[in-house]
Amino acid sequence: MAKSSATDSGRSGPGTCRGDLEVAVEALKALANPTRLQIMNWLQDPHGEFAQWEPIADRDEFGVCVSHLQAKSGLAQSTVSSYMATLERAGLVRSTRIGKWTHYKRDDDMVARLAEMLCSRGI
Repeated sequence: MAKSSATDSGRSGPGTCRGDLEVAVEALKALANPTRLQIMNWLQDPHGEFAQWEPIADRDEFGVCVSHLQAKSGLAQSTVSSYMATLERAGLVRSTRIGKWTHYKRDDDMVARLAEMLCSRGI
């Protein structure tokens, strides 16, 4: 059975200026690392970027298995897990545990909100 986790990160209420800025700062901190940014790019097209690995679960619904992220990045499993935890705390990805495997899916709604927020503020 799949267990989904949507991290709230202690965000203030929706639409609040301070809450929006805090969320944006956390997301931008997470994306400041080049490898985490690359992972977010890969997760934008999971079928194309991870085509060489047989999916363990439906990539459209659950995303990419952490073992495939580790294989593609060439990083240690602990490093990939740490990077994904940072992205999840920032609200940029969602995790789902399927059996012994954790899958990560990009939260495109959050990415779009972040882009809109930055553009609307002239950043």
